[in-house]
Amino acid sequence: MTTATCTDLLGGTEADFILWTALFSPMLPSTPNKIVIFDSVCNLCNGWSRLLLKHDKEQYFTLCRAQSAAGQYLLQKLGMPLHDFETMVLLERENGSFHQYHKSDAALRIAASLTGYWRLIALLRYIPRPARDLLYDLIARNRYRWFGRRNSCLLPRAADEHRFLEEVSEENPNEPV
Repeated sequence: MTTATCTDLLGGTEADFILWTALFSPMLPSTPNKIVIFDSVCNLCNGWSRLLLKHDKEQYFTLCRAQSAAGQYLLQKLGMPLHDFETMVLLERENGSFHQYHKSDAALRIAASLTGYWRLIALLRYIPRPARDLLYDLIARNRYRWFGRRNSCLLPRAADEHRFLEEVSEENPNEPV
């Protein structure tokens, strides 16, 4: 079990109210169509996010650090842990609502949209999910030990800021900005 070191930016009475109301409000159309939530203190996860930025030429995906205000908001809305991240999450809008993909399903759906040889990784979807997720879980449990971790969240570079979902709008707290 791992614990992130970034401050929970949504603490406090007002934020609790915002989160509570968000649980009962649909995501609005201006929310990005494909959101990847990842652990930004994990070196492996950061490497994956940089690879995604480089090979997602059509900019299908918006990245969201799990430790950011938007990440905490989305994790709360999804009913997922706010401090122990064992999977990346892919949210894809389909017919006005978001579908969640976790573990190997998320990684393979993302890989299928990348350019170059990376999309070949998507062929692994023909391996049964339990076998894929067993390997995913093994890597997830050991990722800090094998790849290291940062003492603080990795922030997006200025050139990539438009590809990240970082905050919850103050004008409309039910929608991430």
